[in-house]
Amino acid sequence: MPTTRTSALGSARMLAVLLTGQAMASMDGSIVSVAAPAIREQLDAGGTAIQLIVSGYLLTTGVLLVTCARIGDVIGHRRAFLYGLAGFTAASLLCGLAPNAPVLVLARVAQATGAAMLVPQVFALIQASWDGAARRRAIGLYSMVLALGVALGQLAGGLVVGADLLGLGWRPAFLINLPVGVVLLVAGSRVLKDPDGGHARPRLDLPGVGLLTVAMAATATPLIFGPDAGWPLWARVSLGCGAVLLALFVRYEKRRGDQDRHPLLDLAVLRPRGVKPGLAACWIIMGCYTGFLLCLTVHLQSGLGFTPLEAGLAFVPYAVGFGSLSLTWNRFPEAVGNALPVAGPVAFAAGASLLVWRASGGWPGVGSVPLLLLAGAGHAAGYSPLIARVSSFVDARLASALSALNSTGPMLAGVISVAGLGSVYFAAPSSSTGLWRMTAAMAVLLALGAGCALRSIRSGSGVSEQFGQSSHVPVRCSQDKP
Repeated sequence: MPTTRTSALGSARMLAVLLTGQAMASMDGSIVSVAAPAIREQLDAGGTAIQLIVSGYLLTTGVLLVTCARIGDVIGHRRAFLYGLAGFTAASLLCGLAPNAPVLVLARVAQATGAAMLVPQVFALIQASWDGAARRRAIGLYSMVLALGVALGQLAGGLVVGADLLGLGWRPAFLINLPVGVVLLVAGSRVLKDPDGGHARPRLDLPGVGLLTVAMAATATPLIFGPDAGWPLWARVSLGCGAVLLALFVRYEKRRGDQDRHPLLDLAVLRPRGVKPGLAACWIIMGCYTGFLLCLTVHLQSGLGFTPLEAGLAFVPYAVGFGSLSLTWNRFPEAVGNALPVAGPVAFAAGASLLVWRASGGWPGVGSVPLLLLAGAGHAAGYSPLIARVSSFVDARLASALSALNSTGPMLAGVISVAGLGSVYFAAPSSSTGLWRMTAAMAVLLALGAGCALRSIRSGSGVSEQFGQSSHVPVRCSQDKP
């Protein structure tokens, strides 16, 4: 295993490329949400077009994530990452140059396709390229980028669109990806390694791809567009069909896995004790974060009159709390580290509830800082140590399957949270009342997440020694400092 200063530097560069690519993809959705009013005005776009521009990115990404994670196994994760990055960068240029709304919608679909190819390779490469403490540090950084991308995207969107760079209005929100993407492509082609361990490349399960694509589209489409449409009949029928198709997909993949026929999603990843409840806890806390972010942002802007930039700046303490805990949790004693995934959701709920209580008579200003710090630190404590622990339960050959679940699960949880918690918020007679009701519902979900985390920690004891310590591949960075 590499131990020299050069190899440590190469490891850090590799991680920097992976996380910067992840950050671009994570931030892009919320940047566009901030830019949506300017896009609507300058392109004379209707409400349907704006919804497709904003939500179509999320829909396309969600539909393709599992398939693209498996494509990483087929062609190599390094190559898949670079292909996805190239597609994302080129599509960002098309978005920035789009002359009308239909072209922008198509360019956003292309951009989302690139993101779907890029995103699952990040966690898969981290899982397969680092061991032990180095992997925990890398996952801490990864989870920070993953969770804060949406909030930082709002801030960046407010800054970029508000600055009206060169009189281009909303277009720099997309064009800013071009120089970053080009630099990453050059750097990535030099520093990324594909630790495939010499394993034979699997074949792509095309029937599974078709079944999952239809199932995900049928499930995600009504969740994204149904709430604004008042949950019409088509949305309810589509959601029911999606649930049935997802069940059929799971059954089909289990049969292929039992027959060793290269399933699209290898469900063997769920067999180690602690994986299923651990993933469930991670999905719950990430979903709650998405719903909380949406409802509080709407309250700040619609209820309290904040500008998009002011609303983005209000979340900076949350980002600081999350980032600080994500970077330091791996230094805590083992007993504390085991307690964090259970205590984190409780702290998140407490910080959010106290903030909403203080904000009932108006934004508390400086008084919001410690509460947002607490909520952000609780979020990080509930996610970062747990996903690192879950990854230690899983053999490295299943890295892409775990990556697919870790990418798709939070996305679907976020969509469900926006539909569910958002409905609770918007159904209330006032913004402050809606925020209270939403926070109460979120606290119940976070308590469930804490229970799942506790079950994962208890049932997963000893599994990491069986899987995480014995799953080595030739290219490792376990001695490096990412």
